[in-house]
Amino acid sequence: LQSRMVRGFEALIRWQHPQRGFVPPGDFIAIAEETGHIVEIGTWVLNQAVAQLAAWQRQFPDRSIRMSVNLSVQQLHLDLLTHLDQCLDNYAIAQQTLTLEITESMLVQDVENTCRLLEAIHARGVHLSIDDFGTGYSSLSYLHQLPVDTLKIDRTFVSNSITNPRNQVVAESIIALSNLLNLSTIAEGVSSEAELSWLKQLGCELGQGFFFAKPLPVEEATALLQQRTIAVDSA
Repeated sequence: LQSRMVRGFEALIRWQHPQRGFVPPGDFIAIAEETGHIVEIGTWVLNQAVAQLAAWQRQFPDRSIRMSVNLSVQQLHLDLLTHLDQCLDNYAIAQQTLTLEITESMLVQDVENTCRLLEAIHARGVHLSIDDFGTGYSSLSYLHQLPVDTLKIDRTFVSNSITNPRNQVVAESIIALSNLLNLSTIAEGVSSEAELSWLKQLGCELGQGFFFAKPLPVEEATALLQQRTIAVDSA
């Protein structure tokens, strides 16, 4: 946030249906999870994201570009390690530049086994992030046990924080907590210069949102990387 330099991307999935046209993820992700197809989709997304990260790192070798990929709860089993190892073997990336994102609610379903799986992922040098922090079940009781590197502040506590004192307190608390635990923070849903300035004052390191760029296809994302920094008028 201090330099406005593009540090990386979050991989997002969109469905361009041949008859229905553009289908947003909210219309098909839940169905994919119910039918079990989310595991196959998630494996494909991870492979595509790592392949693109490798291509960007070759194109911009001095940038240490990062990529974040969301996981479904159905992916949290040992097969994930197999798929992850295949990706890391197939594509030459700096492993610490790949981040896998999980939500708080995913953590409490099977804490012991999930912690073991996350430790195995972290042992491979891959970073871990808790997405939408503050909106799910509290992770405070076992947060110190988890091998996570980043907390992502949900947009709920960012977009309304300037006018909503309670949301502002929550965002400030998450940033303070992450600093105490030596974790980095990413603010989601940054939409204005005022929010950016406020987050910088709190010591939040990273941000994402429409203020910086809307979701982009690969070609436009590459052009954004070539700019190095986000222009002030990008809102």
